[in-house]
Amino acid sequence: MLDVRKMFMDRLSAHFKELSRYLRYILTGHFVIAMMFIISATAVYYQRFLEDIPAYFPSGWVIAFILGLAAVYSPIQTLLKRADIVFLIPAEHQMHDYFRRTLVYSFISQLYLFVIAIVAVAPLYMEVFPDSSFIWLFLALLVIKAWSLLANWSMLKIRDQQLRLIDQIVRSALVITLVYFYVVQAMVFLLVVTVLLVILFGVNVMVGRRNPSLNWDLLIENDYRRMRQFYRLANMFTDVPHMETEVKKRHLLVRLLIKPLTFTQKDVYAYLYRITTVRSGEYLGIYFRLLVIGGLLVYFIPNQWLKLIFAILFVYMIFLQVAPLWKHHVTIVWLDLYPISLQARAQAFISWMQRLTLVAAALFIILLLVMGEWLAAVCLVVIALLFIWMIVPGYLQKKMNAQ
Repeated sequence: MLDVRKMFMDRLSAHFKELSRYLRYILTGHFVIAMMFIISATAVYYQRFLEDIPAYFPSGWVIAFILGLAAVYSPIQTLLKRADIVFLIPAEHQMHDYFRRTLVYSFISQLYLFVIAIVAVAPLYMEVFPDSSFIWLFLALLVIKAWSLLANWSMLKIRDQQLRLIDQIVRSALVITLVYFYVVQAMVFLLVVTVLLVILFGVNVMVGRRNPSLNWDLLIENDYRRMRQFYRLANMFTDVPHMETEVKKRHLLVRLLIKPLTFTQKDVYAYLYRITTVRSGEYLGIYFRLLVIGGLLVYFIPNQWLKLIFAILFVYMIFLQVAPLWKHHVTIVWLDLYPISLQARAQAFISWMQRLTLVAAALFIILLLVMGEWLAAVCLVVIALLFIWMIVPGYLQKKMNAQ
């Protein structure tokens, strides 16, 4: 007889051990210091914004969007392994209690994001809608989050990815609309959207009952994808030797980057690092996300010198995120067989890191110029050039020598 309770506790213990193994590096790193600075500065200007909210600011929709997405976001951590698709499928009928426990764990483990969203939105909510009860909204969103988790579990039994995507979009739109109608106290429309959500939940339950068998390969891949995201973050602070990577084609961007290169020995590693940056699932996405977040902060923060500090900070963070590219091919022995010196490889890598950092800095400089912050833009030009041509090579050379 399969003891699913013991199996769940063993896997949960191993999961916590794996997380704590890398969290101790993350929580003591410079990345956390940078994030604390960003949060502190943002909180100061958030408070100033609340003292004089513009009449045109869509407070209701902002609150609804943030809280709605926080309530709908409900990934499920099943703690399954790839070998389970062979050994546990025959015992699927005995796994109901195991999956109930994983649903409870998934709900509890996501509450911190939900609480962060609540804490972030609460001051704006109480300032703009003082007559509306926030506690009832909080309790309702907790119920909606639990429902969303169950609905997501039912839809994971469907193999049609497009159908699952449509369900998520409809569910998110309804929950966001529900929160909006609550905060503006439009009770008739609130009732209508509530009925639609109940109907959608009934559809999710019917789908789950019509498809009793689990999508094991999808559940396992989702778990591994979430762990890959965590390993990407941890890889900034320490080596993660068992980190898996995804490969994406992105033909157009690859052709654009390799067009200036020649098919000669001197461009071998330049070619390799360029296509790795684009095709690997762990560098390009975070590069653009940090550019967007940094750009928004630079745009909305009113103080010129804080704009400059945030621009410098995000250029530095972007550099830290792409720097682990040097270790991306460390387990591939074929690179050691190339008849090219290690010094040439290091130089190609440093040159590519300088280009990536320069592009990020240039975009922030252009944004500052467009906003009319000429002095901050000139300062960023000087600081970025000093960082890229003096600090980056030494830092990377030190890291490569330590490998």
